[in-house]
Amino acid sequence: MGRYLEASCKICRRNREKLYLKGARCESAKCAIEKRNYPPGIRSVVTRKTSEYGRRLREKQKLRFFYSVSETQMRIYFKKALQLKGIAGHNLLSLFERRLDNVLFRAKVAKSRKDARQLIRHGHFSVNGGKVNITSYTLKAGDVVALRVAEGDGFMLTRLEGVKEKTLPSWLSYDEKEKSVKVLHIPTRDEIDIPVEEQLIVEFYSM
Repeated sequence: MGRYLEASCKICRRNREKLYLKGARCESAKCAIEKRNYPPGIRSVVTRKTSEYGRRLREKQKLRFFYSVSETQMRIYFKKALQLKGIAGHNLLSLFERRLDNVLFRAKVAKSRKDARQLIRHGHFSVNGGKVNITSYTLKAGDVVALRVAEGDGFMLTRLEGVKEKTLPSWLSYDEKEKSVKVLHIPTRDEIDIPVEEQLIVEFYSM
């Protein structure tokens, strides 16, 4: 995704949803949504009727910023979702959820998806024993993501302290001994807590 130079909190305010772009800050009282739950701009208080196209566009943008992907990547993922069996909208969310950066964030190893991408690029993790530094790497059922650094690396080991079995999504598991996260199965729509209407996104790209 191209560099976004404005304040990240403006994205959440524009979408009126917490997109968890700043990790722990989004869970605190400092979150911009908690303070100013209205779009940025001096004319934001003016009530405007949203068109059907606008609703679909907003849902698409919400999902794009949630996972921090570019428009080109969004279209690529949508084409992949159409080629898979099942409901296209559910397939699209499943593909995003199984991105390596998102799995590390879901497993509480990284504070945010941005933080996860930095750790991956620095080569701190492996998938099924092989080094992977591609943040968009799509994991499959049975894949194991493990810590690559030495046992005595205190910085990375502290990252794993937040990994608790009870806090993980039902489609992930954590092995304390091996310091690894395993994808148990491909997540279903009920297991993905993303505040988007995926059918509107499918309609947007089908227009």
